[in-house]
Amino acid sequence: MRLIAQFCTSINCHPMTRFKAVKELANADEETLAFIAEVSSAELFDDREPVVVTRAPGRLDVMGGIADYSGSLVLQLPIADATYVALQKSESRTLRIRSEKTRSIEIDLHNFDGPVEYVAARALFTKAENHWAAYVAGVFLVLMREKNTQFEKGASLLIHSTVPEGKGVASSAALEVAVMQAVTAAFGIEMDCLELATLCQKVENLVAGAPCGIMDQMTSACGEENRLLELLCQPDQLRGALGIPDELELWGVDSGVRHAVSGSDYTAVRTAAFMGYRIVADLAGLRVTPNEAGKVSIEDPRWKGYLANITPVEFDENYLGALPEMIKGDLFLSRYQGITDTVTSVQRESEYPVRQATRHAVYENTRVQSFAAMLKNWQGIESAPDLGQLMFESHQSYSDCGLGADPTDLIVDLVRNSAADDLFGARITGGGSGGTVAILGRASARAAIEKLAMRFSEQTGYKPIIFSGSSPGACKFSHVRLKL
Repeated sequence: MRLIAQFCTSINCHPMTRFKAVKELANADEETLAFIAEVSSAELFDDREPVVVTRAPGRLDVMGGIADYSGSLVLQLPIADATYVALQKSESRTLRIRSEKTRSIEIDLHNFDGPVEYVAARALFTKAENHWAAYVAGVFLVLMREKNTQFEKGASLLIHSTVPEGKGVASSAALEVAVMQAVTAAFGIEMDCLELATLCQKVENLVAGAPCGIMDQMTSACGEENRLLELLCQPDQLRGALGIPDELELWGVDSGVRHAVSGSDYTAVRTAAFMGYRIVADLAGLRVTPNEAGKVSIEDPRWKGYLANITPVEFDENYLGALPEMIKGDLFLSRYQGITDTVTSVQRESEYPVRQATRHAVYENTRVQSFAAMLKNWQGIESAPDLGQLMFESHQSYSDCGLGADPTDLIVDLVRNSAADDLFGARITGGGSGGTVAILGRASARAAIEKLAMRFSEQTGYKPIIFSGSSPGACKFSHVRLKL
């Protein structure tokens, strides 16, 4: 088949007004061209409809992490690794989804008619072998429910990703964002980058059932190459992007411990932070109204519903000592009725680390604000150890919440002991409990990172992936339209 491609420069660029041969396609890297070549030979597609190709990167959580759901500022780097999606509309109302040539599934869009409630759709993807498809098919349901989109046609989708799963670098967000970008382009659905990211979070929360904050989707959609996305998660105030000083570079080193945002540790810590906010509301005399079993609403003109808006001094003086270190779910519910979180619930038989989870949310925001201020007022490489110390403190706070892991602690300790090699700081990323460690060092410290990875491998027997480099978010890439 002969390929003709158009590179669109904005998310709403749908008409095929200008054509270029693929080999002349500006801004297309080797990975993109290789995927387009794969599309051209895929039996999944025919020559009746154009094929839309999109790309969305993973992300390295530099600072902020799990404090996103508590309203913190977060700093995120879109990485070089990305997920690619090729989508072609089909006449039947069927989704034919093929991923990496090893996983495939067909889903009848009639299953979503109504449109169905999210809880019913979530039940369709409970089996381990088909749960991955929730991140793809969920895009269609979210558009049906949130945008009132009518899908009279189905689609065939081919997925390729270099973002490894379970490493804490937002593989699921990259998938959701790439699929959402492809669907909006192919079906002519207009939305801006912020709305795209917000709807992708709903896919993850409400269809896939993973209680993530919004930073992953925002970075994958709106990130800028070699710049830190500066996002205030209240709920999604995009402040822009921070340049990384030329003297510095960021890497990610994979610990080998699989990370899952839906894991019980992450969920328990998130729930515990909302439990802490509920208790603080009582202590502060805020008006609390139970609205359903396990859920409450809080009138909060002081902090606008976010723990991150409480200063550490105010927290330590007025609330820290009154928070239980641990509390069982049934005792909490009997005293406080419920929490404000819409995507997690207090389990009666579980115990929750309320004090530290709440403290982390308050203090992490302050650390991130300090980190961002140092970058904005860069005083030279002599300031780098101060940035590194903030990363070390963040890592320790994760561990105190119960989100640490021996391999990630080992990587951080190796960095701590490598100051002579120009490595300044490190912290566990994302939801914790494994995954990838973010490392800050001199721009010339690649050899030190490789040495660290070798030492880690010698001590653990696991050869880690090293993440380096950056790439633009999905909205910057937009889409390529192919005619086969």
